[in-house]
Amino acid sequence: MALIAGRETLEALLALPGDEAARILGELDDAALRRLLGEWPAWVRSGQEPPQGDDWRIWLMLTGRGFGKTLAGAQWVSALARAQPGASIALVAATPDEARRVMIEGRSGLLAAARADEAPVWEPSQRRLRFPSGAEAFVYSGANGEALRGPEHHFAWCDELAKWRQAEAAWDNLMLGLRLGERPRALVTTTPKAIPLLHALIADPGTALTGGVSAANPHVSPVWLGDMERRLAGTRLGRQELKGELFADVEDALWWREMIEKARKDPHPNPLPQAGEGAMRRVVIGVDPPASAGGTCGIVACGMDAAGRAYVLGDHSVAGASPRGWARKVAGAAESWGADRVIAEQNNGGDMVGSTLASVAGVPPVKLVSASRGKIARAEPIAARFEAGQAWFAGRFPALEDQLCAMTADGYCGPGRSPDRADACVWAMTELFKPRGEPSVRRL
Repeated sequence: MALIAGRETLEALLALPGDEAARILGELDDAALRRLLGEWPAWVRSGQEPPQGDDWRIWLMLTGRGFGKTLAGAQWVSALARAQPGASIALVAATPDEARRVMIEGRSGLLAAARADEAPVWEPSQRRLRFPSGAEAFVYSGANGEALRGPEHHFAWCDELAKWRQAEAAWDNLMLGLRLGERPRALVTTTPKAIPLLHALIADPGTALTGGVSAANPHVSPVWLGDMERRLAGTRLGRQELKGELFADVEDALWWREMIEKARKDPHPNPLPQAGEGAMRRVVIGVDPPASAGGTCGIVACGMDAAGRAYVLGDHSVAGASPRGWARKVAGAAESWGADRVIAEQNNGGDMVGSTLASVAGVPPVKLVSASRGKIARAEPIAARFEAGQAWFAGRFPALEDQLCAMTADGYCGPGRSPDRADACVWAMTELFKPRGEPSVRRL
């Protein structure tokens, strides 16, 4: 008996009386039965289907755990490899090991999802999956953004983006190389976590958003689901991990978006007025030197007015500069705002930080500070100043604000390895709020 596999056929069979459906299924040969039961279109659920139309570049599948996002990703990649021989596909996970265990060899991965007559060949030593059509998929790590600098692809499947250690760098390099073919696209399958990149993807007009809750998967263990729903009922974690909800702010963050908006003032003029409203009693430049060559040097200008109110005036941070390059940037920021002091952390560079700054003309007196406490301990009292209305943002500083909102009681969970801009801001604010008369300057 000829029977076309697909959702319509499955739904029609399910609508028949049991004995009639059994009779029809009994007339199918083994090949037809396997085709009916094994074809993905027969079982795909809402939230697992690719978006309709051509006006999307990113498909973001934001789901609860166990929803079936891995199988949906594997089926999407398999269909692309089947339809476009020779395609180059990026497979990006939090680590290469996770890509192998989940995306390729997992029970819902690419090897398991393949049709019997088109099983791909996995070459672990090459981190490459070769499809019978000639398409190839290559494994990359979200913990190594530089590895994605250069390779070009037609498509990409990115799994658990919220876990990537170098999410911003890896994503940016991936997108720069996603340029082959007429319509290059990427699928992101992830449980949510309040990282800036996820919020940016959702706001992007080229993103199509789908997803669903854990309970939507009829194949998930009811025992596990019941236990998790009881344990996490009403909690933020339960809403995130089981319902797939993305919160606007990181839990237990020292800064949050609403607080920042309430602490925002119109940008101060540059240069600052010398008297009257808007005049600063002091201006300092906070500097967090990069820990390694090519890193970002946090450079943030902060000032305090005669009433004791502190302001973030400017974010002059620079990435990839040489030591003299970022020292010149410090000098420029100091001149721009009329700063009287530079507060620079010396933990990463030791005496080199001071000598580098001293070698550049225009740098005001420098105070070198050492981090005797952790970043969070230093940041907490400054966050409290913002919340109490004693510190303000004189304008908008997106990169700095993203880092501040990712500083939590448990550590930093934002873009990049280190909150360089946030550290620079905290050092400058700490200096401004020191009691009058406390020794604070070391001249170089």
